[in-house]
Amino acid sequence: MGMFSRMSTIVKSKMNRMLDSAEDPRETLDYSYEKQLEMLQGVKRGVVEMVTAKRRIQQQAAKVKENITRLERQARQALDADREDLARLALQRKQNAVIELQGLDEQIEGMEEEQQKLTLAEQRLQAKVDAFRNKKEIIKAQYSAAQAQVRIGAALGGISEEMGDVSLAVQRAENKTDQMRAKAGAIDELVATGVLDDITGPRDDLERELAQISSSHSVEAELAALKGEPPPGAPQALPPGQSSVEDELSALRAQGQAGQSESGS
Repeated sequence: MGMFSRMSTIVKSKMNRMLDSAEDPRETLDYSYEKQLEMLQGVKRGVVEMVTAKRRIQQQAAKVKENITRLERQARQALDADREDLARLALQRKQNAVIELQGLDEQIEGMEEEQQKLTLAEQRLQAKVDAFRNKKEIIKAQYSAAQAQVRIGAALGGISEEMGDVSLAVQRAENKTDQMRAKAGAIDELVATGVLDDITGPRDDLERELAQISSSHSVEAELAALKGEPPPGAPQALPPGQSSVEDELSALRAQGQAGQSESGS
């Protein structure tokens, strides 16, 4: 294949694509229907012209028949007047008129046959045009419905893409929210443990030290609980037979009160 042949093929293919994209099937169908109507009108005009020509010939044949009748009458009148020569001339003219009438009748018969053919062709073409019109309207309706479906599908596709973007945005927002919550929880924990100062109000050194002591006591208490030992600062149980200082003081007070009661009595 030569270069010019390839270029011609490429140009034709591109032109076909452009025409296909620009062509609207509904407009093409309407144009085809208009052309068929023009053809149908042409056939109808042909039938009308055929009928008109046949009637002109029929009128001419009627005049020839009248002339034949008149020539017969003239031939009788000539014979009645003993003018055989005139009667012979009238009969010759009659014969010519009869021949002419036969030719006209043949033409009329042929025209009637052509008229019947044209009428049948007109009826068939009319039926085809009507069927094409119905099919055309159905195809146009189907094309319009398919075009609407394509538009709806494209719209739904755009909505799906937008919803996908929205879903990603929501997911990012949720992730950021979780991160902020985690950061806020970490700050609260650090503030509670005293690592960070509470920004809600100033603390003096005493409060800070007390908070640290409380925190350390809590840690020691939890550690002792894990070890199964009493927490630091809790009163320890005395060995059997030993009492605490408070128990001894209570016992001495009870004894003094008893001696005072005896002396008074």
